[in-house]
Amino acid sequence: MLIPSPLDPAQAIYDQIVPAGDAWMHPLHTGQTLRIVDLEGNQAVDTLFYNAHDPSERYSAPDTVRAQGNLYLTAGTRLMSSEGRAMATITADTCGRHDTLGGACAAESNQVRYALEKRYMHNCRDSFLLALANGGPGFSKRDLPSNINFFMNVPVTPEGRLTFEDGISEPGKYVELTAAMDLIVLVSNCPQLNNPCNAYNPTPVRMLIWDCA
Repeated sequence: MLIPSPLDPAQAIYDQIVPAGDAWMHPLHTGQTLRIVDLEGNQAVDTLFYNAHDPSERYSAPDTVRAQGNLYLTAGTRLMSSEGRAMATITADTCGRHDTLGGACAAESNQVRYALEKRYMHNCRDSFLLALANGGPGFSKRDLPSNINFFMNVPVTPEGRLTFEDGISEPGKYVELTAAMDLIVLVSNCPQLNNPCNAYNPTPVRMLIWDCA
């Protein structure tokens, strides 16, 4: 569902460009709104959410899919936690559909999907782990659940298989989320060069935050 936002970037309290392949970790307080902008189109933005006061409560793909009865995310979707609570709601979306199933690229999956020599390529799992290691005590590999892939196109076939297809986003498309609790948002701006999720060309994204209305 396509719903544009009334928010003015000039009034944002935070505005940051995240280069292709980089991680981004930032607090988002209750009532604040985060906009992720796909600056050049077809960029996959792997994203996780944690309760800022208890990071053991984190985004849950199964609970989110079950709560809305849909595999894909768009405006109106509530992102659910591992405790069955709403963490954030997608309040605006100009892309229309976002993936819940494709997961994050990793050294292991790059080998299996593409070739053994792809093992050493930059990947989202490593970006996540590096950000968590620098994000404070208490985070480890165990704190990586299944992530959202904003702007990524992963259709499910009638046989139940996943396919990684050309993106459906375009330059300037965005998604906005309003926090229902104090959050830590973790992003890996995907560096993937081996599938069409970002047209084989990783590009920067823009992160904006507005205070409560």
